[in-house]
Amino acid sequence: MKVLFVCNNVYIRGNGLTTSVRQTIKALRNTGAEVRLLCGENADPNGPSPDYKLKIFKFPIFQPLIDANCYSFAAGDKTVIRKAVEWADVIHLEEAMVLQLKVVKIAEELGKPMVGTFHLYTENIFYNIFGKAGEMKFANKLLMRFWRNHIYNHCSYIQCPAEKVRLELMRAGFKSQLEVFSNGIRFDNPIEESVPQTSPFIILSIGRFSPEKNHDEVIDAMKYCRHAGDIQLYFAGKGSGKAKYERKCNRLLKAGILKHQPVFGFYHHEELCEMRRKAYLYVHCANIEVEGLSCLESIREGLVPVIADARLAATSGFALCPESVFPHGDIKALAERIDWWIEHPEYRKEMSAKYALKAREYSIEHSAERLLQMYGKAIREKKQV
Repeated sequence: MKVLFVCNNVYIRGNGLTTSVRQTIKALRNTGAEVRLLCGENADPNGPSPDYKLKIFKFPIFQPLIDANCYSFAAGDKTVIRKAVEWADVIHLEEAMVLQLKVVKIAEELGKPMVGTFHLYTENIFYNIFGKAGEMKFANKLLMRFWRNHIYNHCSYIQCPAEKVRLELMRAGFKSQLEVFSNGIRFDNPIEESVPQTSPFIILSIGRFSPEKNHDEVIDAMKYCRHAGDIQLYFAGKGSGKAKYERKCNRLLKAGILKHQPVFGFYHHEELCEMRRKAYLYVHCANIEVEGLSCLESIREGLVPVIADARLAATSGFALCPESVFPHGDIKALAERIDWWIEHPEYRKEMSAKYALKAREYSIEHSAERLLQMYGKAIREKKQV
């Protein structure tokens, strides 16, 4: 089976989508599937290169914002695209951008089956342009309709990483078959028990410093947290919002609410695994998220989460108890959850083991098998037409 993955760029660090694509391609190749990649070139000339390389498209005015949010767009060279599509038995679209629009046209012309993965809501786009004003209903509805009609409805199947996503796509009128299964996570390191903690309790949050991730909510929650003076906040990521979050933290330090300097940084996979094992809680405040693999990877290490419950965030589906969920935007409720876990260390230890066990249901190998089944059905159905 020859599978062509189409993504704007998979070589940028700090972007959950690109990390997921890289891991999925590796897992599929491990099954013996022949997988090639059509995407933008690697900015590192000494790094890996795609099988079908496209130049990077630079946007006037908006490029600094795009770079800050760990994203990149590929230029749609039709000659390269046609060569890639001609090779494939099935095409896997990882986004709904201009590149995928061009691939769809050529794939339909050549009679090639397509499948897709729904990685981003339209709100992810508008939040990063307009901040928290990105919930513009009309604009989001218009873009979703464009994605649906011109890209996703041309796919036989769409992978929905969570049931919440499937329900949203059904409400949006998507015509493709919607299959629910995770993007999957790796288990290549032995799982270790999380380190027992005393003050300062490390509260870890992972994700781009962008508006929809809402890292500022855990900072604001410290004003209402009884144990704020015994907490040290750690933020792993990068993005345009970092300076704002640092200013907020400094104000809390000056006011004496926080006693320990919050830490901001960007870390590689092994460093993140170590941080997760040292942390006491993982707090995830995103209100727009298709799956939340950073949360799932934290659970894998036995780190107990506290997750925002929002309509467009599927991450709360990982919660195993009420104390691991709080209503999105309710910083007092978040503070109460953090205090509760600090005051119940034995229950935290018990739930740590349960979360680590639960994470094993989301292995990348299982996801790869589901993808192979989806590809096979798409190929067979196309031949019957």
